[in-house]
Amino acid sequence: MKRGPYLVGVISDTHGLLRPEALRALSGADLVIHAGDIGKAEVLSALKSIAPVVAVRGNNDEGRWARGLPQTAVAEVGEVRIFVLHNIKKLGLDPMAKGFRVVISGHSHRPSMRQENGVLYLNPGSAGPRRFKLPVAVARLWVRGPSVDAEIVELEV
Repeated sequence: MKRGPYLVGVISDTHGLLRPEALRALSGADLVIHAGDIGKAEVLSALKSIAPVVAVRGNNDEGRWARGLPQTAVAEVGEVRIFVLHNIKKLGLDPMAKGFRVVISGHSHRPSMRQENGVLYLNPGSAGPRRFKLPVAVARLWVRGPSVDAEIVELEV
């Protein structure tokens, strides 16, 4: 990976549907993180055409293709450690005490971003099939040294 600053594309809950708008929004990323409910292996293959991919298994990721996916993952981007899981309710650790600056999750289909005790909690929302009236979205995370900035990008679909 380059020396920085870094752009991390964050996506979740594609449920087998990788929209061209999502690919465009993530283009230029140095790393792509998928926070689960991927839906099929082809989604990960397409994301790998953008950048290396870190992905975790969601509660709907079943079958042979998903067996090798971990429940949680750690990504190190420059000086920043990122913890990735599908459902934030299953976090089970103190991110700050473990040295994580960012926690990325999915599952709820609701995009959200909040800072708590020096940790950024980021859920990009769902980039797959629209659920109820929730937005279709991804997120971008910029890492500069020890600092992080993020934005949620609503896709026009």
